[in-house]
Amino acid sequence: MSVIETIIDIPAEHEKNVCGQFDSYLKKIERTLHVTMIGRDGALKIIGSEQMVQKAKSVFSNLIELSRRGNSITEQNVDYALSLSFSESDSQILEIDKDIICRTITGKPVKPKTLGQKQYVDQIRKKMIVFGIGPAGTGKTYLAMAMAIQAFKNGEVGRIILTRPAIEAGEKLGFLPGDLQSKIDPYLRPLYDALYQIMGAESYLHNAEKGLIEVAPLAYMRGRTLDNAYIILDEAQNTTPAQMKMFLTRIGFGSKVIVTGDLTQKDLPSGSISGLDTAMKILKRIDDIGFCHLTSSDVVRHPLVQKIVQAYEDYESKKKPVERKTKAIGGRKARYDD
Repeated sequence: MSVIETIIDIPAEHEKNVCGQFDSYLKKIERTLHVTMIGRDGALKIIGSEQMVQKAKSVFSNLIELSRRGNSITEQNVDYALSLSFSESDSQILEIDKDIICRTITGKPVKPKTLGQKQYVDQIRKKMIVFGIGPAGTGKTYLAMAMAIQAFKNGEVGRIILTRPAIEAGEKLGFLPGDLQSKIDPYLRPLYDALYQIMGAESYLHNAEKGLIEVAPLAYMRGRTLDNAYIILDEAQNTTPAQMKMFLTRIGFGSKVIVTGDLTQKDLPSGSISGLDTAMKILKRIDDIGFCHLTSSDVVRHPLVQKIVQAYEDYESKKKPVERKTKAIGGRKARYDD
């Protein structure tokens, strides 16, 4: 195998951002692609096999371009650029970065960071109802909120309605103090967090007082017809089939609906059927309804979260064949006993 070397110029103002603290990003690229990277005097020398040198050059060039666009390079950016380099689609990371949905109250751009997230955002733009299904940290709720707030600001809809089932995550909290709003607020806190970050607390409160932004538990949706609204149902895996049907039949003219859920984190009583599971089976052939399945590769939280999600997915995939085998053995035993 022939060894080659190539040199890339690093703009001084971007060097720290793209190389990482103590060159941590360079070391990660070295370990993953089995190349040697030497940075000196505003230049980076890459040594290794021709194929891996070209991959490393492409990854690093993309990181420099992201930095030029004002992005703060994170470990997630490096990991994703490396994963794309193996699928021969590494240039797409720059295309994804162009899609700015909106800006937070501090001016930070909100945009998809993975191909899965880009597909999710594109589906929301095209379809009337979109199901965003995936593990924790894939940006399902946050991107949906960003799309809703931007549509509201642009006058595409007259109001935003955010809802989720009020179910405890495996704990019984008992009777909570305060009035009705105080009792339901803890369940809806993730929605408030996203609203405050993107819109700002003052703007949210101003619009909430006018009834233009509503955050409510799913039980409050019965009997309503929701016209000209952006409606987001969060934690949909915790709905019953009856609740899901009730929610989906609230939709009026000029409305758009986003349903988000994580099939691996159900808090329903044991043996209960999730409304999200049922909806996926019943509605999959309807044209104006989109389904976007995000995976562990779309996780944009701390890199450790991606590893945790992947570990659980591996564990579940190994457990299922064992469960099927156990049930089959149990079934045969029952027949013999009969």
